[in-house]
Amino acid sequence: MKRILLILTAPCYLVSYAQQPDSLVNQKINEIVITATQHHKEYSSKMPLTFLETPQSADVITDRTFKEQVSTNIKDVLQNATGLVRLWESTSVGVTGGEYYSMRGFAFQPNLLNGMASYNNGSLDIANIEQVEVIKGPNGTLYGGTVISYGGLINVITKKPYETFGGDINYITGSNGLHRASIDINTPISKKLFFRLNTAYHKQNSFKDAGYNESFFVAPSIQYNASDKVKLYLDLQYKEAEVANVPMFFLNRTVPLTFDSMDLFEQNYKKSYTSNELTAKNPTLNIQGRIEYKLADNWVSNTIIAKNTTRSSGYDQFLNDMANGDEFVRYISTLDSKTDILNIQHNLTGEFKIGSFDNKFVWGLDYLSKKLSNTDSDYIDHGIISLVHQTDSGILTREAVDNTLKGANKSHRTAKTETFSSYLSNVTNFLPNLSLMMSLRVDHLKGQTSSFTEEKNYETSFSPKFGLVYQPIQDKLAVFANYLNGFVFLDPAIVSDPDGTNKAIQPFDPEQANQFEIGSKANLLNGRLTAAVSYYHINVSNKLMSDMENMNGFSQGGKVKSKGVELTLSGSPLIGWNIITGFSHNYNKVTKSLPEDGNLGTRPEEAGPANTFNFWTNYQVQSGTFKNLSLGFGINSLSSLRVMNRTTIGVFEIPSYTIMNAAVSYSYKNATASLKLDNLTNKKYFSGNSTVNAQGERAISLSVNYRL
Repeated sequence: MKRILLILTAPCYLVSYAQQPDSLVNQKINEIVITATQHHKEYSSKMPLTFLETPQSADVITDRTFKEQVSTNIKDVLQNATGLVRLWESTSVGVTGGEYYSMRGFAFQPNLLNGMASYNNGSLDIANIEQVEVIKGPNGTLYGGTVISYGGLINVITKKPYETFGGDINYITGSNGLHRASIDINTPISKKLFFRLNTAYHKQNSFKDAGYNESFFVAPSIQYNASDKVKLYLDLQYKEAEVANVPMFFLNRTVPLTFDSMDLFEQNYKKSYTSNELTAKNPTLNIQGRIEYKLADNWVSNTIIAKNTTRSSGYDQFLNDMANGDEFVRYISTLDSKTDILNIQHNLTGEFKIGSFDNKFVWGLDYLSKKLSNTDSDYIDHGIISLVHQTDSGILTREAVDNTLKGANKSHRTAKTETFSSYLSNVTNFLPNLSLMMSLRVDHLKGQTSSFTEEKNYETSFSPKFGLVYQPIQDKLAVFANYLNGFVFLDPAIVSDPDGTNKAIQPFDPEQANQFEIGSKANLLNGRLTAAVSYYHINVSNKLMSDMENMNGFSQGGKVKSKGVELTLSGSPLIGWNIITGFSHNYNKVTKSLPEDGNLGTRPEEAGPANTFNFWTNYQVQSGTFKNLSLGFGINSLSSLRVMNRTTIGVFEIPSYTIMNAAVSYSYKNATASLKLDNLTNKKYFSGNSTVNAQGERAISLSVNYRL
């Protein structure tokens, strides 16, 4: 409560910086301009390319959309991206504890903040997000082999200061004890110095009988215009979070499956099999400093330094299938890990001519240091859960769990890598409506990636990219084709013996992916509406595959083929009417793997559902009695998902589902009240990746927003 009061009263201390009341109109206009500019900056290419000029598929989700949807978490925001599906909630463990998503058939985590590496063992807070870019395909050329996935990447763009006073105060309450208070305030300090603060307090219980998350988030940012040519930016984000995670049900991967339906899981839909005493903490700090120097009219230099630290402490637990069609054993561990990231990047962008051909160019240098430190305990069994009887033999007090873990082995393990990279990309316009992109990156990784030896590991990878764009109707219709390469310097993973003992950090060789994509884009209704359709084909080699004999084990050398189609449509076809929708179909198959893995010829569990559909529309009445009344409606539909799919043990399938959401809001002067209903039909639905994870039931939320 103290934090809520602090957030809500903060504007009183800052309002003294406000300008005269007659500047409010200018403030609103200025913010609209900023939003539009952000939407078209295309950070993914690191150069000023428009939607039609970019030879690649991407979705951009602005804060306008998640304000309409009364979103309170990053998962709700990302459900607006075509083909993107969350597989796992955050587990809070070190290195890999963040949320996992799947796109174009490959699992990954959101690890980019303003184009820089940023790791999080928990979940992202949305209070400081201006927009989210979901870039499709393997993007190794501009982002390297540490933060990408072969299906794509998620780049979170934070809010930046602007030159006038303004902001918002927001409070949301709702089902499952939801309380969220946030503030966004911007003020000029002087003619050259501008300050913006975003902060939020969030607390919500699980829809199950136990489990919760509570967090405090603060993100100050500064812009200093030293001169007409030099600008300095400083951004800080800190999130303090404590969560009681609901453990996931892991299906047994070593013997034939004993579950053949969802019946028992549906009967236990609201059972958490945990307690609110067993919590984990995930403090995360991000600091980014950037110097922008305008060398000439068409040449800009950007130097960015980013520091990221995330920690895990507390308890981790999971429920492991005992292969009798009923019972799961709980394995529990104490967490004590830390990830430190230092990322330094320099980009030089410019425009020049070669003869009569216009060129846009970016050259960059990138240094990334990653240090992992882990002192987690071994996993110890603590109780048996029966789905049939809905019982739990484990005593779930902190004292009882600590007694169980007294004899658990702990050993300190570390791994550190450094990656040195250089890349360049050039777009040549041979005609006003015909352009060719050519890009190349080289990465050199060195460091101690294994905890078993002090021997240094050295890896070098090259990543090319080609893209062709032809506009048969200038600025309205484009067709494009691309060849993308992606490589992943795999993070060392925490592995153990089959019984959960002897935990250590194990290294792996880089994976490689190549994508070919063709598609078409259109600007409709004078740019108010954009549409895109594409076909892609991705081949991955040296793929890391899960080890059937060990839940914390892996084998390497697999090959995977993924191909599919995507269609997207977004924009504002009429004043007051917004729409964002998309459909995706993905075919995914393991073409090479060890026979004993049971993966060969199957669709990998990480691939997610083959078909997805997302739709959201919102209309605000522009005149008459109901002026400023807004109505919104959304649909998210996913086909069935094989969370276990092995030729050796069988198939377990989660059924398809369709979730509908609705919202209504009304604005009066500077205040807006919004009512949101999620999961209108109260559908029981699940997600997973070798796991079965129940998702939220029907929930209602009320948002009250005041614009300063």
